[in-house]
Amino acid sequence: MKDYRQYSMWLSEYPGDLTPRAPLPGPLDVDVAIVGAGYTGLWTAYYLKKADPGIRVVVLEKDIAGYGASGRNGAWCSPLLINNKELMTKTHGRQATAALRQAMHDTIDEIGRVTAEEGIDGGFHKGGFMRMTRTQTQVERVRAWVAYERTWGATEEDVRMLDAKEARERVNVPDTLGAFYWRQAALVDPARLARNLALAVEKLGVPIYEQTPVTAITPHYAHTRQGLVHADVVVRATEAFTADLAGCKRYYVPMYSLMIATEPLPQSVWDEIGWSGFEAVNDARHFIIYLARTEDGRIAMGGRGAPYHFGSSLRDEFERDDRVYKQLCKTLTGLFPVLRDARITHHWGGAVALPRDWFSSAGLDKSTGIAWSGGYGGDGVATSNLGARTVCDLILNENSELARLPWVNHKIKPWEPEPFRWLGVNASVQATSFGDKEEIKTGRQSYAVKIVKKVTKT
Repeated sequence: MKDYRQYSMWLSEYPGDLTPRAPLPGPLDVDVAIVGAGYTGLWTAYYLKKADPGIRVVVLEKDIAGYGASGRNGAWCSPLLINNKELMTKTHGRQATAALRQAMHDTIDEIGRVTAEEGIDGGFHKGGFMRMTRTQTQVERVRAWVAYERTWGATEEDVRMLDAKEARERVNVPDTLGAFYWRQAALVDPARLARNLALAVEKLGVPIYEQTPVTAITPHYAHTRQGLVHADVVVRATEAFTADLAGCKRYYVPMYSLMIATEPLPQSVWDEIGWSGFEAVNDARHFIIYLARTEDGRIAMGGRGAPYHFGSSLRDEFERDDRVYKQLCKTLTGLFPVLRDARITHHWGGAVALPRDWFSSAGLDKSTGIAWSGGYGGDGVATSNLGARTVCDLILNENSELARLPWVNHKIKPWEPEPFRWLGVNASVQATSFGDKEEIKTGRQSYAVKIVKKVTKT
């Protein structure tokens, strides 16, 4: 049996049992079969049973609940959605796009509400989100972002620019020039949220069958080694692991994001850093990083930079990378020099799902009985909840506001076949790193990153 605690710091520190639940005993007939026991699958099961206690729902999971990104992520519960609002406005109109934006904002409080009411211990702390600036080009980029959010109705209370003094009073990054602050964001403990949500779902009467890989999803069927599961609706809630399903290799690119975590830091260090508000933190470089303060006094930090692996391959050995590890350690001490002697106790990773057209979606094909929510691009902690509620409404034939949002039933644009997929994705990864170096050298916005965004339409 796998040692599931090795897959992330969150899983290693989870206080409960990680022994796998029993596998599917054999063929089954239900109303809804959910493939994947991450946030998407578990939230979908939760909302279905709350809306209709009599509905027959089953969750099928190849490992254990919270094994994938739901138990390994950067702890950010943010309203960030990868969908390009300008492209969405062209196809669906500004009002519909604004409705999706507002739904994402409301989702943060929805997660806080449910976890509090149900007693789901997920380490939820609503402290907002800060994007630090450390160069003048980053300041310009963040100011433009604030102005852009204003055009979508963001108020001064929602979104604002902090000067250097205000930013350091919240989180002391010594060389910061200021920060973007977004009120509507939270931090969670990823594994605790996933594992305890699974317990809440079971209490509602939903069986979760673990150690039950689904090899294919076809109209009204989930295919497993233990037999066929027939359902009126089969929900694909597999995110990056969608690439392992038959016929789904080009739906999403599974892109590895890697993390490190410090030892619990002494109070003297926290006195210097501050960060008492549990804000989600990153900076405005092109190379994506994300940081969280944990309840036990660590700093967990992640970032991209790991290569995409040919053929959308997913393997345990891809979840650690010495080059990225060193880069993350260097970046962490660059942000917080006081951590130069802090011990790094954990290094792990996992894959996020990137859609080709940078368009997360949730939907239900009534002709096949196949539903889905996914393509979150690394922002799935909150988006998965919105997707689950949307899928729930679609299954129950609710003509709700969620069911009319512009990401509903969006047709996935497939990625290019290999080797073009491998060449294009890894070129984009290199361009973001080059772009940051270019900006430091020239003092201007990166031309390389602009070209990549134009070519990939992101």
